[in-house]
Amino acid sequence: MLAYRKNELYCENVSLETVARRFGTPVYVYSRARLISNYKAFDAAFEGLPHLVCYATKANTNYTVLRELILQGSGADITSGGELYRSLRAGFEPKKIVYAGIGKTIAEIEYALATGILMFNVESMEELAAIASVAKRLKKTASIAFRVNPDVDAKTHRYISTGTGKAKFGIPYDEAVAAYRTAAKITHIDVAGIHCHIGSQITTVKPFHNAAVKIEKLRLQLQAANITLRYVNMGGGLGIRYQNEVPPTPRELRDAVVPVFKGFTGTFICEPGRAIVGNAGVFLVSVVYRKNSAGKNYFIVDGAMNDLIRPTLYEAYHDIVPVKKTAARQVQADVVGPICETGDFLGLDRTLAVPEPGSRLAVACTGAYGMAMSSQYNSRGRAAEVMIDGSRIVLIRRRETYADLVAVERLGRE
Repeated sequence: MLAYRKNELYCENVSLETVARRFGTPVYVYSRARLISNYKAFDAAFEGLPHLVCYATKANTNYTVLRELILQGSGADITSGGELYRSLRAGFEPKKIVYAGIGKTIAEIEYALATGILMFNVESMEELAAIASVAKRLKKTASIAFRVNPDVDAKTHRYISTGTGKAKFGIPYDEAVAAYRTAAKITHIDVAGIHCHIGSQITTVKPFHNAAVKIEKLRLQLQAANITLRYVNMGGGLGIRYQNEVPPTPRELRDAVVPVFKGFTGTFICEPGRAIVGNAGVFLVSVVYRKNSAGKNYFIVDGAMNDLIRPTLYEAYHDIVPVKKTAARQVQADVVGPICETGDFLGLDRTLAVPEPGSRLAVACTGAYGMAMSSQYNSRGRAAEVMIDGSRIVLIRRRETYADLVAVERLGRE
């Protein structure tokens, strides 16, 4: 996706300096080719098996990103009514949409049932009761899979590890059989599958395999109780390379999981998000000032934690490189934003050539959880988004203006 040509950084066949000059900075830039190839790797990994790849929309909900994946046959994994709205607007088939999340409201359940989604991933018995009640009132049948917590440590950051015993997610493993027995007796509920998602940015197949072993054991117990499941959904969570990780391929993930389910003849569902869009995106910023304070170098840029919060929130590492290589001396510096927070940084202690004010830096692997987690903190409008397709440059979301910051506000006395 990214490569230097005569010391200038390109995305596909487009100079990132050209993008920055045309659309300004900060700006998110996505490679259509990388996005599509990442999706196809998952689809091909499950070739020959009944399967559905449901893109985890929370990673990046841009309309064009969603449309490109729809054209490849993707389904959608959603976690809110807003993500359902975006998915339907983009054109996802309702029967390719699965709805996860521990806090679905009555209004969201009604919306999903009226739409006719494939199934709900249910995370508590109270949620099951709510879905059943709404389905009965609407005279519909709700297909469900319980999200089962297998108590498997994904060995990832504690904020994105979701499969351990003390996580807020899912039905405890030891309570799952009883939960399924209860659900099977409820009218307007169709017990369709089982769901398991153990975390994000997982860089080894072992946690996936361990979780699959426990889920298959549970599936066989349910089968013995005359509860036959049509779907096995092992979630998402496959990591990408941010620094020096060597994550498994989708094929390696498939080989670690699918053979565990020896007698299963239904449909496998996977829910990749980061692994599809993460390394398809780059975040461009411009250097505003250079500063040395008490022997510490700072490169102050126009992108900030409101644009890309992962370094602040997760202490996440993103490679930062110059858009144009120069012969300037290299120093160790923090790349920081203009927000009035010490935690506003994009990278700490990075070795970079001293940039001139106005020059550009590229923050790599920001296609996932970059724009999706951005905000208007410090009354900073959200960045623009651009899609690169070969030599074509397409603006897919304009930069927010000052007027956008106040567009939905009203004076209380009016």
